Amino acid sequence: MGRLTGRVAFITGAARGQGRAHAVRLAEEGADVVISDVCAPVPTNGVKAATPDDLNETVRLAEKTGRRVIARQVDVRDLDALTSLADEAIAELGRIDVVVANAGILNWAHAWEMTTEQWNTLIDVNLTGVFHTVRATVPHMIRAGNGGSIILTSSSAGLKGQPFTLAYTAAKHGVVGITRGLANELGEYDIRVNSVHPAGVETEMMNVDGLFQMITEKATTLGPVFMNTLPHPSMKPEAIADAVAWLASDEARYVTGAQIPVDMGTSIR
Repeated sequence: MGRLTGRVAFITGAARGQGRAHAVRLAEEGADVVISDVCAPVPTNGVKAATPDDLNETVRLAEKTGRRVIARQVDVRDLDALTSLADEAIAELGRIDVVVANAGILNWAHAWEMTTEQWNTLIDVNLTGVFHTVRATVPHMIRAGNGGSIILTSSSAGLKGQPFTLAYTAAKHGVVGITRGLANELGEYDIRVNSVHPAGVETEMMNVDGLFQMITEKATTLGPVFMNTLPHPSMKPEAIADAVAWLASDEARYVTGAQIPVDMGTSIR
């Protein structure tokens, strides 16, 4: 039996990258999974959009484990749609035990050149989208009385001042605030809330030439901000899924309100 046998995990941003890795890993650990992704372009996002075919591939990989899968195209900016998906999960699978609020986008500019649209869109997805995910799922977890684990995807940018990505950095710091506040609110229900802080994960979010050009031009002063302590330039998404699986499991049953860096030491300064 896996560490999550008999449980149900609700994962956003699961069409590819980290979200796909989380869905497959939690299914391998025995959980049925409820997965979603917008699967469409989002204005100001500088990363190539996921597609319905990407989401279908995640479904295929998760179903190979023998677990049940519910998959829907949902925008985390749409609270009603997320709430409907959570209701569907309860109707079909009976419970929600693990929530992974993973959906996110990336845009970049000098802070004084960032547009209001860039700021608002990123905050709506990366911060408000996390709130919506929590809002849609937590009432079901409280009513069930089974405890549970909520894992919020932040970033190394949520632990340090990352340049050229002001909205992203602000949102990821905001995720830490949600983690800590929510952990205190949900402690009485034995629901744990933690955040993970990746850096340099090999997903589409690394294919951002404009951002890397800005970093390169400022290398003499900003190079150390982006340097890793460990001798690895990047990680596979499965490395983050390892941390998520641990936080979701009973092995982390006394861990809540924590920020878990999986960042090759880039935040050690």
